[in-house]
Amino acid sequence: MKEYKMRRGETLADRIPEMKTTIESYFGSITDTESYNGSDLYVVDEPDNPVFQRIIAGDVSYNSKKDTLAVDFVERDPSELDPDDLAAASDAVDAKNTFLKEATGRDAKSRRESMKRAVEDDAPDY
Repeated sequence: MKEYKMRRGETLADRIPEMKTTIESYFGSITDTESYNGSDLYVVDEPDNPVFQRIIAGDVSYNSKKDTLAVDFVERDPSELDPDDLAAASDAVDAKNTFLKEATGRDAKSRRESMKRAVEDDAPDY
């Protein structure tokens, strides 16, 4: 499960007021919920795009800091996909990146840099 922060001064509720509706519009019907760090996340067991096997997404609330977006994109093994399904791979990447940009306000490059900084901050000093 990956967690994404919002841009400074923004909240997830401001960026995506209807999380359930937004997830369904990008990935398909929500079939279940799953608990993660005290929050219920939405589960799409049969995503519209055949590249995805399962998607879990939603907002996670913390007492001491801003809410974050928690997401787990479970993708099928490419060797299991037929040629028609492989053609949907670029659509899957586009849907994932567009959803994350809408939610966080950050493009793929700035999300990567933010994750790198978070890992570096957690590293012990020797």
